[in-house]
Amino acid sequence: MSTIEVRVAGKAIEADGICSYELAPLAGGALPGFEAGAHVDVHLPGNLVRQYSLCNAPGETHRYQIGVLLDADSRGGSQAMHDQIEVGSVLTISAPKNHFPLVEAERTVLLAGGIGVTPILAMAEALAARGAAFELHYCARSPEKAAFKERLGQSHLRSLVQFHYDSGESAQKLDLPAVLGAPAPGTHLYVCGPQGFIDYVLGGAQALGWPQAQLHVEYFSAAAVDTSGDQAFEVRLASNGKVVTVAAGQTVIEALLGAGVTVPYSCEEGVCGTCLTRVLEGVPEHRDMYLTEEEQAANDQFTPCCSRAKTRVLVLDL
Repeated sequence: MSTIEVRVAGKAIEADGICSYELAPLAGGALPGFEAGAHVDVHLPGNLVRQYSLCNAPGETHRYQIGVLLDADSRGGSQAMHDQIEVGSVLTISAPKNHFPLVEAERTVLLAGGIGVTPILAMAEALAARGAAFELHYCARSPEKAAFKERLGQSHLRSLVQFHYDSGESAQKLDLPAVLGAPAPGTHLYVCGPQGFIDYVLGGAQALGWPQAQLHVEYFSAAAVDTSGDQAFEVRLASNGKVVTVAAGQTVIEALLGAGVTVPYSCEEGVCGTCLTRVLEGVPEHRDMYLTEEEQAANDQFTPCCSRAKTRVLVLDL
């Protein structure tokens, strides 16, 4: 996988617990282009790799901008970004990848919760640039927790953005049924934010009859899974017949790496899709947030960073 060296050209406090970082190409020239919804993998100290959405306007190639929330439950990534990465730091990143693309629509509804505003902000910029019909609803616990307020208040976006705060008066809080309304064939909904926020929005949309094809979502982390009943199983590599045992408290990725088998991976939570692997035989137990329900039902691929097996053996296309 190709990587890019960038220099941190700017770091700013955007909200309580949220910093933005401007990344410029270390060697000069232009960065690879990207579409709204894209993210990059950022390599951090301690061999950590984390995904951050690009939130600057698509079309800009002189810089990337990301926003990072200091997570109280950080596994090290956001802590490293906030504490160790400063202006002048050099980072290795991937080229942009997009699992959350905009589709052509007559009308677009954007819903962001907390730090989930980052990919949504790039979408707003892209839609505004082409004069498309859209509205953005940004939900946060309080004004102090809402990032990029100054940018969202600029003239080309101001009339299209509404802020909703948990701490504010009831009149300004998100009225989801009113925002969504009855589904229309040409309207698409995009939502990004914490798990609870996403579940609330998707549940509300489905209750109103919105078809799955018009609902688009990006998760920042996977939902907690009860692992107390996990059992050991085996994976067999189709290329050479090698069998690797996956212990009850071990991921497939960990077992493969321990056996000297290299598989690309990144998030380790089933969110990014980097480790997606074809399954040739056996039935996986899907625990990812990356594949659609239809893709999971096909049982011909899985995410070995978090998913397991329902059968004693999985034969992998490795």
